[in-house]
Amino acid sequence: MGHGGNVIDELVTDHREVEELFGKIEARPAGHKDRKMYADQVTMELVRHSVAEEAYLYPAVREHVAGGDALADKELEDHAKAEQIMKDLESCEADDPQFDRLVGMLMTEIRDHVADEEGNLFPRLRSACPPDALDDLGDKVRMAKKTAPTRPHPSACHERPRAL
Repeated sequence: MGHGGNVIDELVTDHREVEELFGKIEARPAGHKDRKMYADQVTMELVRHSVAEEAYLYPAVREHVAGGDALADKELEDHAKAEQIMKDLESCEADDPQFDRLVGMLMTEIRDHVADEEGNLFPRLRSACPPDALDDLGDKVRMAKKTAPTRPHPSACHERPRAL
């Protein structure tokens, strides 16, 4: 992932790539070894994406969007749920009875999250944030994804830093 353009275009492209991987998982029969390979790819991409959103997107939402704190907090809760599912999925092979349940939960969680971001958060950010700031955020998100971890860490704090 790393496509160019403003932050919204960058993240929407990420969303499409993850959905394409979900489609590859869904196209394989239950227990097929490739389902695990694609699930691992999904996890790597989602963790990078989430780290970048948490570092740059949600602080910008808090700063520029009316009601941004509540929006960002909700998105962080979504990330925490998805990260726990991904962590649980890490220890499952494709033929594990829990694999299909966890993949299904992850797909539902991510699809709901994407629909919320693209239908609510992104339009609000686009109207509240100057285009040059969105472009700058796109550059920052791309850089963050290059150095972000690729494994889930659900015990890591998803709270924004608090002033002392």
